[in-house]
Amino acid sequence: MDTLSDILSLLRPLDYMSAGLDAGGRWSVGFPGPPHTIKCGAVVSGRCWLSVDGVPEAARLEPGHCFLLPGGRPFRLASDPVLPPVAAGNVFASARRGGVVTWNGGGDVLLVSSRFALAQDQAPVLLGLLPPLVHIRAPLSGDPLRRSVEQMMAELREPQPGGALVLRHLAHMMLVQALRLSLNEEPEGAAGWLAGLADKRLRGAINAVHEDPARRWTLRDLAGEAGMSRSAFALAFRSAVGTAPMEYLTRWRMRLAADRLARTQDPVSGIALSLGYESESAFGTAFKRVMGVSPRQYGRGRLPVLPGDGAPLDPLQKSPLLSERA
Repeated sequence: MDTLSDILSLLRPLDYMSAGLDAGGRWSVGFPGPPHTIKCGAVVSGRCWLSVDGVPEAARLEPGHCFLLPGGRPFRLASDPVLPPVAAGNVFASARRGGVVTWNGGGDVLLVSSRFALAQDQAPVLLGLLPPLVHIRAPLSGDPLRRSVEQMMAELREPQPGGALVLRHLAHMMLVQALRLSLNEEPEGAAGWLAGLADKRLRGAINAVHEDPARRWTLRDLAGEAGMSRSAFALAFRSAVGTAPMEYLTRWRMRLAADRLARTQDPVSGIALSLGYESESAFGTAFKRVMGVSPRQYGRGRLPVLPGDGAPLDPLQKSPLLSERA
C-alpha cells in the first residue's frame, strides 16, 4: 500500500456529509469548525471568497478550484468577504441528509463539498501536519476530481436508489483526488508527510518506511532511497516534513502500534516485535514518548495526558475522544 493510502486507512474517514450550495447576489455563509474533521470542497461554477479563522487573507475561489480545510477551524464562504455571515445551520436546514441548497436566489456560484469526521485517535496525523487551508488552483478539466464532483452534483440534485452509498464513495474519491492534486500544488505553509510526498526525492524514502516499517532503517539507508547524501537528505527531510527522518520512522511505527492496540487483542510483545523492536521495554519507552501513555494504558482506552500535564507537545499526539458527532 502507498503512503497516502496508508495514512488515510489509519484516519478512517467516516460520518461524512455532502451538500451543494447554489448562491446568488450578495451572500455570506459562516460554518463552524468541528474538531477532528476535514472539509473538501470544489467550485463547479462562479466565483466566491473563502475566509478561514487564523488565515490572514481570504482566498479567491475560481471555477474548478478546490479547497481542503483540515484544521477544524470556522470558515466563511461569501460573495464579498466583508459581508456579515448567516449561520450555515440556517442555510442548510433543509439539507441535513444532503442535497443542493439554493440561497439568495442562486445562479451566481455553485459549490459542492464533503465533510468527514476522522478516527479520533489518529486524526492529528493529518490535521496537525497540514496548513489550515490548502487552496488547489489547478483547473478541473477532464480529471478524476472533476468527474467525481460532477457525479456528486448529479446525485445531490436527483437522488437515486442507493444514492447514499454512491455519495459516500464519491466523497472519498474527491478527498483522495484533492490530496493528490495538492502534492503538485505544494501549498504554502505545508509541512509533514504531505510536503514530504510532494518532493519526489523524499517520497522514495517515505514510501520505503511505509512499505517496511519493521526494517532496521539507518539514515544511510533512507538517504539511499532518496538518492541523496546523508547530510543533504537529513536537511531536506527536516525542512519539508518538520522532523528528522528517524523520528518520522518512530512516529509512524507508534501510529501503527496505536491502531493495533485499539482494534485488536494482540499482545504488546507481539506488536513490538512486528515493528522491529526486539525489546518490549524499548518499544514501551518509544510509545510513551510519542503517545503520552504506555502501550497497556492506551490499549485499555485510557485518555492520554494532554499538553500542559506532562506530555510532550507532539503534533502526532493522541487526542481526547469527541463527545458529539462532527
